[in-house]
Amino acid sequence: RLNELAELMNTEPISCNFQKIGETESYFEPYSIVSYGDVDIAYIGITTPSALSSSSPAQFKDENGEYIYTFNVDTLYDVVQASIDSAKEDGADYIIALSHIGYEEDPQYEDVVDLIENTDGFDVVLDGHSHSVIENMKLTDEGGNEVVLTSTGTKFENIGKLTISGETITTELIETESYTNTDASADAKLAEINEAYSALGNRKIGDSEIELITHDGDKRLVRTTETNLGNLCSDAFRIVTGADIGYVNGGGIRAPIEVGDVTFNDVLNVFPYNNAVVVAEVSGQVIKDFLELAVKYWPSESGAFPHVSGLTFSVNTAIESAAQVDNNWVFTGIDGEYRVYDIMVLNKDSGEYEPIDLTKNYSIASDSYHLLECGDGMSMFANAKILQNDGMLDVELLEKYITENLGGVIGEAYAEVKTNITFTEGEVIDTPNNNNQDAVINSPQTGDNSHFVLWVLLLSISATCIVVLEIYRRKKAVK
Repeated sequence: RLNELAELMNTEPISCNFQKIGETESYFEPYSIVSYGDVDIAYIGITTPSALSSSSPAQFKDENGEYIYTFNVDTLYDVVQASIDSAKEDGADYIIALSHIGYEEDPQYEDVVDLIENTDGFDVVLDGHSHSVIENMKLTDEGGNEVVLTSTGTKFENIGKLTISGETITTELIETESYTNTDASADAKLAEINEAYSALGNRKIGDSEIELITHDGDKRLVRTTETNLGNLCSDAFRIVTGADIGYVNGGGIRAPIEVGDVTFNDVLNVFPYNNAVVVAEVSGQVIKDFLELAVKYWPSESGAFPHVSGLTFSVNTAIESAAQVDNNWVFTGIDGEYRVYDIMVLNKDSGEYEPIDLTKNYSIASDSYHLLECGDGMSMFANAKILQNDGMLDVELLEKYITENLGGVIGEAYAEVKTNITFTEGEVIDTPNNNNQDAVINSPQTGDNSHFVLWVLLLSISATCIVVLEIYRRKKAVK
């Protein structure tokens, strides 16, 4: 399919690090040199290294499930440097990276800054992936040279403008809303497309009495935090399918829902990928491993961040995740103590939450990306028993939940975020009476009774000391 689309394009795809395993050259041309008068500029394409797991993994495998493509994650800097050197040999006066790497505020994770600091020769890096808004940031590369980094954000909110004038290179961002120099023929074509889809897209499916959010300013909340929209979506998966557990990943929730009319376009903006709805049967142990991987990178952003329904659990943030992944970010197992503990599953018959049984099977409803294609590296679902895969799409499921289960009104039940995940700090201890779950000393929800007694004793001693000191103070005051 990628080849079909590439042939339809009237431009040339470039990517220096996308390669078929066993071949020496990149799948597409690594760069393109464009002449502007007597100035030659090389554009080097660099594709997201984590695409093997963050995109649909099946796309990069053969019929035996073996990867046959690579993004050269282990040798990325060397591959990029080779393209820089080759472009220079081809006579490029300036070298610009067109990269989809992303900017990370957390320095422990590799990002576009690391790319610049580990290569020598870029004049400018025009980056994407993290939706960051970066204007004319100056960085220093491995050779001590200045490199300009810029990123325009997301949803075409800015137009990036790069100006090269001799030794002076600057970038600036122009707000798209304020830009008026548009193309009349393009505007007419867009109007034609919008008109063709208006009957479907503008079809009202309900009302929302509240705002359902995904962001806080530029911060993508759904990738680090539970939100009321995440609650709505995960409830939809669980309730419409009748599964024990509903799961939606933060990276799959793409747009908020505003107060007022809710149209089909609104729910399509939430779920634009047209993933199929799938219900699988897995053990409690698989659920635990899945949760461990889903919160592996917290508090950093992660597309796998879990929005769940019918399930609650806690995360011990004082320890690193025990989930292990390979070079393609695919789950390989657990090594060490779990971050997740106190996992509770809703009993559909009693309506009460019960400790998860790691040996029992549960049904989990999610999308085909995770349950069939093991997206986000979730290989623990590879051998899951599929209970439902009848072709319903996630956008259809969300519409059905709003119209049938909620009676067409998203109301006050979703005004506040329902907390299914509790983040704590503390020492993980083994508690044999906690159904094979780990407990955290400072968590009021877990642990054995001795810790409760200890806290009561400490509070009693503290209260006694306060009383004695108060008596002493008053006697002294009388004197």
